[in-house]
Amino acid sequence: MELWQEMLRQSVDSAKDLVQRFGFEKEQAEKLNKFFHTRINPYYLSLIRYPGDPIWLQCIPDAQELEDKDALEDPLNEEADSPVQSITHRYPDRVLFLVTSQCSMYCRFCTRKRKVSDPSKINTRYIQDGLDYIAAHLEVRDVVLSGGDPLMLTDFMLEKILAGLREIPHVEIIRLGTKMPCVLPQRITSKLCRMIKKYHPVYVNTHFNHPWECTAEAEKGCAMLADAGCPVGNQAVLMKGVNDDPDVMLELHRKLLKMRVRPYYIYQADLTKGTNHFRTPVRVGLEIMDKLRGHTSGLAVPYYVIDAPGGGGKIPLLPQYVLGRNGNDIILRNFKYDIYTYPDVEEQKAGDTEMERQFKRKRNGHDRKAPAPQEMELIGK
Repeated sequence: MELWQEMLRQSVDSAKDLVQRFGFEKEQAEKLNKFFHTRINPYYLSLIRYPGDPIWLQCIPDAQELEDKDALEDPLNEEADSPVQSITHRYPDRVLFLVTSQCSMYCRFCTRKRKVSDPSKINTRYIQDGLDYIAAHLEVRDVVLSGGDPLMLTDFMLEKILAGLREIPHVEIIRLGTKMPCVLPQRITSKLCRMIKKYHPVYVNTHFNHPWECTAEAEKGCAMLADAGCPVGNQAVLMKGVNDDPDVMLELHRKLLKMRVRPYYIYQADLTKGTNHFRTPVRVGLEIMDKLRGHTSGLAVPYYVIDAPGGGGKIPLLPQYVLGRNGNDIILRNFKYDIYTYPDVEEQKAGDTEMERQFKRKRNGHDRKAPAPQEMELIGK
């Protein structure tokens, strides 16, 4: 048994543990653990500095979870885009491949808690179905392994999946969506890295939300993945009380760059059942982006996105940098709020562009998936 597996066995992993370790009332602990299973490995538990701190909020159950009764279990409508149990196919050329239900730490803000921790919902029995689906769909060139956390699999089992994907000629890119570098970096071993190197290009998307998670152990794990040839990106979730502060996000992303981790996304918190107490106004995210852009390296500036409810996919949001037009001039502002004018290229009219035709169709009500958008002036029109 490897060190990371031994540490998992020592996890806070039951309602009884919540009562004994954190003083929960027995009935409440059982309700919370039934709503979404608790698991906190000893490494991540050691990062807590005081009750209610940003680490505590991410891993310790909260009574507020039980009060959020009206939110959806599947707000992103993943089930509708799941042709087989282990696959979500939403975007044209890529799929999400769920390979395990298990995580080394169950985040209380998890958007997939309807499945995660439940072996009947995500199971190794479904892995061959996923491989068969990908092989049959020639348009799929990019596969994201997720779950659960794919690094909860043994090296042997993970290699079987990677090898299976590499036997499919049209699969060009493999991505590992894993929180292990943040929550249990001891999982990143030399043996694991040597194995992954055989199946490049393999990208790693990890998940740090707060600067306190950027420890020496985490830095070592990320360095091992980078040295093994894996570009490492980070996907943070914006959460009240955790990182809804521009200075905290600035520190986080600067530390990530020093760890050779490229900030990729900041997600607006999903509308998942039991997570409403984490949500912040979109204004907060835009203010954070305003503090990042121009105030630090562009390498440290991720996309701020909303994963649209109902399955619309990721939609990027930006502060208002384009203030308007003056004739053919575009009026802009920079990170200091200084105003600049850019003379646009005047185009000769040659009929509507495809983008304009799509816009007019939506405006005229031909697309019934969403309300017709408000009139707007298209840049370049």
